[in-house]
Amino acid sequence: MGRRARLLVLGVLAAVVLVVVGGYVALRLTGDDAPPPPTLSGAPAAGGAAEGGAERWRPLPGQGTFVGYRVNEEYLGVGVRTAVGRTSAVTGTVTVDGDRIASADISADMRRVVSDQSRRDDTLRYRGIETDRYPTSRFTLSAPVALAARAAPAKGTLTLHGRRAPIDVSVRGQRVAGGRLELVGSAPIEFARFGIEPPSVAGVVSVRDHGVLEFHLVLGRG
Repeated sequence: MGRRARLLVLGVLAAVVLVVVGGYVALRLTGDDAPPPPTLSGAPAAGGAAEGGAERWRPLPGQGTFVGYRVNEEYLGVGVRTAVGRTSAVTGTVTVDGDRIASADISADMRRVVSDQSRRDDTLRYRGIETDRYPTSRFTLSAPVALAARAAPAKGTLTLHGRRAPIDVSVRGQRVAGGRLELVGSAPIEFARFGIEPPSVAGVVSVRDHGVLEFHLVLGRG
């Protein structure tokens, strides 16, 4: 092997080492472990389903309400870390009739999504979900679903990144002490269905082409 070829091989090997080291450093610097998926946490209210017809509920600010994402970030040659971002800027209405959720129309301000890494949040302003360009996401329930502590399948339509597509949601719910309603759930999301290009940072850190939408709603009558 000639001197020029040896230098080329050494250069390629050095680049590979730098990428792997960069992946390791990035992994070490990306914060703490991700928070767990949302679960029902309130004390169930006594008395079961309310009587007297349909009730309208709205998200309560500052009570633990959020909508967010959960995705896996791959660090080249090193491993995978779960990233979670959430926004508490959630509005809309949920209508409950007895022991079922009759309708739901929920919107979230994506510009206020926060994770454990400000650099990640800044990147999502103009890449990925592009929150500067598409500031609002919206979910509407397509058909009634049981209000129960056990997971129930539900269908709805999600508007994200300027695109609308049907999604399947797993939802749990309960009436809790203090006259409130608590709903939690999740839905798998394929980014391509919403025209989202998974972001990548210098080829070292990349996001998989799918993730999970998750939510925790604490609602009051209104």
